[in-house]
Amino acid sequence: MPDITTLIMEDHAWFRRQFAALDDLQARPSSDPRELSAIWAPLAARLDVHALAEEKIFYPQLLEHGENPEDETLDAIGDHNQIRDGVATAERNPVGSRGWWDGVWAARRANDEHMGEEENEGLADFRQHATTGLRDALGVRFQEFLDAHPTPAGLDNRDKDPAAYVASVESELDSPAPTRDGLGIGSLKGQP
Repeated sequence: MPDITTLIMEDHAWFRRQFAALDDLQARPSSDPRELSAIWAPLAARLDVHALAEEKIFYPQLLEHGENPEDETLDAIGDHNQIRDGVATAERNPVGSRGWWDGVWAARRANDEHMGEEENEGLADFRQHATTGLRDALGVRFQEFLDAHPTPAGLDNRDKDPAAYVASVESELDSPAPTRDGLGIGSLKGQP
C-alpha cells in the first residue's frame, strides 16, 4: 500500500485529469449535460470525500509531526471550505448552465491552489518529519476511508472554522495519554 502522501498526490493527479476532461467538453459548441454529469458527479463526490479524509487522517498527523504545521493546516481547511462551496454552487444549478460552470470553476480554482500549496508545503513537510512506518499506516487508513465512502453521503461535509479545527486537534494532541499505571487524568483527591 502506498503511503498517505503518495495516495493524496495520486488523487490530485486524478482531479487534474477530470477537470481537463471538463475543459474538453466545455470547448464543444453543445455539450450534453449527461456527459458533463458523468465527469462532474464522481469528481464532486471525490473532492468532498478527499477533503474529509485529509481532515480526519492527514492534518491531525501533520499537526503532530510537522515542523511548522499550523499555518499549512489553517490554509488547507480554508481551501477545503472554498472547494466545498464551489461544489455546492454547482449542485444548486442545472448541469451545463452558467451557474453550474461558475461553481465548477470556483471549486477548480480553490482545488488547484490547495493542491499546489499542499504538495509543496504540507506533504513535503510530512515526508521530512514523519516516519515511513507512520506514513504507510496512514496510507492504509486513508485508502480504507476512501473505499468506505465513494460519496460524501452520510458524512458531515459542512465547512469548518479553520482556527477551531486546529485548536480541537491540538487539544486532543495535548491531552495526556493513558499509561499502564492509570488513565492520565491526574489526582481525584478532593474532587466532589
